[in-house]
Amino acid sequence: MLKKLTTDKTALVLIALPGILHFLIFKYIPLAGNIIAFQDFNLFKGIWSSDFVGFKHFVTMFTYEEFFNILRNTMLLSFYSIVFGFPAPLVLALLLNEVRKMWFKRPIQTLLYLPHFLSWVIVGGIFINLLDVNGIVNQILGWFGARPIDFLSNPSFFRPMVVGISIWKEVGWGTIIYLAALAGINPHLYEAAMVDGAGRWRQMWFITLPSLMPAIVILFLLRIGNVLEANVEQVLIFINPLNRSVGEVIDTYVYRVGLLGAQFSFSTAIGLFQSLIGLTLVVFLNQLSKKTTGESIY
Repeated sequence: MLKKLTTDKTALVLIALPGILHFLIFKYIPLAGNIIAFQDFNLFKGIWSSDFVGFKHFVTMFTYEEFFNILRNTMLLSFYSIVFGFPAPLVLALLLNEVRKMWFKRPIQTLLYLPHFLSWVIVGGIFINLLDVNGIVNQILGWFGARPIDFLSNPSFFRPMVVGISIWKEVGWGTIIYLAALAGINPHLYEAAMVDGAGRWRQMWFITLPSLMPAIVILFLLRIGNVLEANVEQVLIFINPLNRSVGEVIDTYVYRVGLLGAQFSFSTAIGLFQSLIGLTLVVFLNQLSKKTTGESIY
């Protein structure tokens, strides 16, 4: 018996070993590189020989005249993504759960999943052609006598465009977790509710949503951890000099100034700042969720 248990444990360790090595090599060991945020990093001197400058790069970051505008853009984009993007997969999953005709439900699910597998370059190309001044959208508006709208360069359209396209691309994929959670709800709860005279709305409100609450809380907390991280690929595709005032976010600024400008220590300081804010929000909201709902990620 003892020999069998030892064999089983060894098999489990071997199965988990690739994942453990992945996290050690690509996640934990690179954390040591954050030390260059406190250095004037020099490629030729390396991490251990570069000069320490303390909080110089953090001071530079906070005294940069455009930093708080960039931070505001990032926060607003994340806020809109959470307010409109986070509930979208849940709402879609609840709607799909009400569909009883499988011949209709399965093709719809497939069509909703497909955009997730397209790269942002392809999606960007599609919507740039659709929203161009001479694109299909403006041609349709012209049929009703409207003037062409410059969706791609007008700053007032940038945030709704980015958030809307992101929802279109990822909403179907996000429903998978909720549909899996819905499949795990005990059907006897619905049968008992029907006996008590509860309609579909009351069943959803008093059975479905409470049963989904653990998944909702976990996904929300994980989303909050990335509140200062915009989708840099998407933003880089749609940003241009005319909408940069509202489109420049922390990640694009790091790419433009930190990486293209070879300011590695400065860009690392900004990344460390993002991580600390995300960690603080996750810890605080996790404790708040544990006290209010009883659900948490740890």
